[in-house]
Amino acid sequence: MASFSWPIRVYIEDTDAGGVVFYANYLKYMERARTEKLRALGIELDHWQDELRRLFVVRTIEVKYHKPARFNEQLRVHATIQTMKRASLICHQPIYRGDELLIDASVQLACVDADSLSPVAIPAAMQEAFRREQ
Repeated sequence: MASFSWPIRVYIEDTDAGGVVFYANYLKYMERARTEKLRALGIELDHWQDELRRLFVVRTIEVKYHKPARFNEQLRVHATIQTMKRASLICHQPIYRGDELLIDASVQLACVDADSLSPVAIPAAMQEAFRREQ
């Protein structure tokens, strides 16, 4: 599927005492890129939660840290849906500084019912939006 990227500026609040991005903050950057990718496809997560009672939750994540990012650097966080199954997605999410790969991650998201948190099928309209992107 088509790649999507979102710009992120590293703020001082994102870093440790040495000015290096704290490792868990990369997960926040990836979440923002996934949310913006869905928004670009016309999918507003608050609507899906409120109207359809559907959520996406992280089931698994694999992250490889190659190089650190530092305060005030401009990064690009990518979000590409690699696999879509009935009730889950796998999203590839590398993070770059220019052409330099800093982080390589794969995130599996499960679609769940907002009330029971049980797995449910990804809504047809959302599946169609992902297919149109291919």
